[in-house]
Amino acid sequence: MSADRDTADTTHESSAADSSVPESTVAESPAAESPVLESAAAESPAAGRFERVLVVTRDDDAGRAAVETGIDLAAAQGAAVDALYVVDDTEGWDVVVERRERTGERLVEDAAERGADAGVDVEKRFRYGTPYEQVLDFADAHDADLIVVGSARRTGLDRLVHPEPVPVRVQRGASAPVMVVGPDDA
Repeated sequence: MSADRDTADTTHESSAADSSVPESTVAESPAAESPVLESAAAESPAAGRFERVLVVTRDDDAGRAAVETGIDLAAAQGAAVDALYVVDDTEGWDVVVERRERTGERLVEDAAERGADAGVDVEKRFRYGTPYEQVLDFADAHDADLIVVGSARRTGLDRLVHPEPVPVRVQRGASAPVMVVGPDDA
């Protein structure tokens, strides 16, 4: 009985010291009893804070919208950005791959400039291979807290030729949350 009384006295003393905190909040708050829980929640990206955002760049309106959205989100969260361009070398000749490399260089440079304007640290990254596999591997290897990828509107023919586009495959295989951005979302 004395233990209950001590708890009641402590609760009463706490609420008397700070009249703005309701008595039930002080008595029931697990964070008030455990400073370890408080610090773990503050450090966890799941607690609403991203530290590393992976932005997948593409040369279309949806890809540009993904860069804008990812950098704006990173600026708001105080996060760093990895701007990743995957050179799809699974199809095409060397000339096509070289053209894709030049396009990728331009896109990650643009993302870095946009990041500098917003005060965000942007790392320029390249990978070669199947786009969705490279995105998933990169996200896992670099501990991405969020993946931002663009998705364009698809026509009937494109749906037949590519039934599962990159954003769908990334969503299905990612261990981090995935934000899919449309061309009108920037």
